[in-house]
Amino acid sequence: MKSGDNKTAQSRSSMLLVCLIVAIISFAAGMRSDAILAAVAPLIGLRVETGTLDLSSVQETYRSLKANYDGELSDEQLIYGANKGLVSAAGDPHTVYLDPKGVQELENDLSGSIGGGIGAEIGLRNDQPTIIRPLKDSPAVKSGVQAGDIIVAVNDETVAGWTVDQVVQKIRGEVGTKVHLSLLRGKDNTQVSIVRQEVTSPTVESEILGTTGILSVHRFNGETGPLARAAAEKFMTAGVDKVILDLRGNPGGEVTAARALAGLWLDGEVVLTQRRSGEIIRTDRSTGAPILAGTKTVVLINGGSASASEIIAGVLRDYDKATLVGETTYGKGSVQAVMKLSGGAELKGSRLGGLKLSGAGPRRASAAAWR
Repeated sequence: MKSGDNKTAQSRSSMLLVCLIVAIISFAAGMRSDAILAAVAPLIGLRVETGTLDLSSVQETYRSLKANYDGELSDEQLIYGANKGLVSAAGDPHTVYLDPKGVQELENDLSGSIGGGIGAEIGLRNDQPTIIRPLKDSPAVKSGVQAGDIIVAVNDETVAGWTVDQVVQKIRGEVGTKVHLSLLRGKDNTQVSIVRQEVTSPTVESEILGTTGILSVHRFNGETGPLARAAAEKFMTAGVDKVILDLRGNPGGEVTAARALAGLWLDGEVVLTQRRSGEIIRTDRSTGAPILAGTKTVVLINGGSASASEIIAGVLRDYDKATLVGETTYGKGSVQAVMKLSGGAELKGSRLGGLKLSGAGPRRASAAAWR
């Protein structure tokens, strides 16, 4: 989940200011720029590390591999792999190195532009890759794929033990090509072949059933706030007195979008806090007029609801604005910071000065029924 554009702009401006100060002082004092950077950055709230690693063993491994490997090697891919391994060694599954391709895939996911795929949301249920929701009129729906189908194999390759990302990447491919899925539906095994198509998943969907408004939010991006507010305004015009906010399968997204969605129910209330060494260094509040504040609300969540989804569900429950119904969520309960790196790469992680709701973590949905 990315921080807002204003925060990013402020951070970049601060870094430019630091670099300018460092350049001036270094020129005047003849000091090393990294030493000056380390001294000046904390004064304006930036964290800088000027230490280095002894990478001689990496060079040794590279030379041995290059000399003895029977096949083609890409130095660029080896460098990307080394960076991924370095970050992975930190031991936090939510802190990752993204090469330029990974950055583009993340941006596509946030925008809803999936590319060649089957048009279905996939998550883990009971540690098994499962169809959470096939998109309306998607290739998956037309091929008979149903919510709750367990994915056993993709192109005859078993997916036992795979992460959701691994399954998704295997299913996606060039538009017009086929992918074969082995599915478990109850006790029955089902085989389907699906022609991949260009898939764009909507950010927000809404409908009105009687006096109940259903607001389905599939991700948190720049469109989420305006689209959700437009739907809420239609609810009010139509005389809706109950709202179902569906966050099932929503993996999260941007901080500004979460603040905007929360603002449909909360009036400038605290949504997120950023802590460092136990001290609150940043607070984010809901934005916009709370036009749904007095409307009975239920939030639907499941194991695919993560990051911003958990935070929204948590704050609406904690401020007594909604009842949670569904399953235990993913359990992340934090916001990921994104650090730009050279060459178009990024470092993304929830422990990189990330935002966290006080007490956030795995949440058990209420067993209360909708009435």
